[in-house]
Amino acid sequence: MSKTINIIKEKRQVTEMAKQRQKVYANMRKQLRKALEDEPKTIPELAAATGLPLHEVTYYLMTMRKYGEVVTGEVDDDDAYYYYELKKK
Repeated sequence: MSKTINIIKEKRQVTEMAKQRQKVYANMRKQLRKALEDEPKTIPELAAATGLPLHEVTYYLMTMRKYGEVVTGEVDDDDAYYYYELKKK
């Protein structure tokens, strides 16, 4: 089985664009994880903490939520935004 996997790895080429997208995602994920280390935050709070636009925070945070890295908490006092926090291991 490992021989087959090695052959596939040799033949399969990852495009530069895919590599760049993966780097961007890793960077965004790192920034959001760092911002969530101390306490749960809303999307606007994460945007302010990271300096990223709201739409980018939303996209990457929802991706992290989809894959179980963050969880949704309580709603803020204005009933406008949820708090997000890192999933505890």
